[in-house]
Amino acid sequence: MNQPLEIVFRHAERSPAVERAVREQAEALHRLCDQLQHCRVVVEIINRHLPKGHKFRTRLDLKLRGKTIVVGRSSAAFPGHADVYQSVRHAFDAAARRLQDFARRRRHEVKTHDAPPHGRVERLFPGDGYGFVRLSDGQEVYFHQHSVVGAAFKALAVGDEVRVTVHEGESAKGPQAGSVRPVGRHHIVAPVKRT
Repeated sequence: MNQPLEIVFRHAERSPAVERAVREQAEALHRLCDQLQHCRVVVEIINRHLPKGHKFRTRLDLKLRGKTIVVGRSSAAFPGHADVYQSVRHAFDAAARRLQDFARRRRHEVKTHDAPPHGRVERLFPGDGYGFVRLSDGQEVYFHQHSVVGAAFKALAVGDEVRVTVHEGESAKGPQAGSVRPVGRHHIVAPVKRT
């Protein structure tokens, strides 16, 4: 770090052991993100008016090149810990996640999430309570009326767009859906390949 680590104890006695734990955690943060320029750590007792059973909260103010990250300000996310070391670890773990996100954005990396398989209802057998969905990759998947989520089986029609969760094993009718969820009109689904 370009500037020294600043450790503040608020409503709590200064402790060399806690300072040592904070310094170790701060060094780990610096190894994680070399753009960390300054780290201010505030260890405080948040219910100091109680005679015993104190709760600790640790707040971090991290100064990076072009950004400041604050961790531990929200009492909802950091309600306090009975153990000061647990409070320090909790704050530094949250700071590490925030620094990793910061570094990812700097490298223009974006997290991607695989969309669940989707397709269109290909065939329905309402009297027997099952049907088939043609997935966007061309695979045909069997589904039972009890696997329809978010709508009634009777409300489905051939051609409706759906998201499908496919079971690992196959049924007697081939690949089987664990759930079939109709997709609203606002959702764009890629065209289904016909075989």
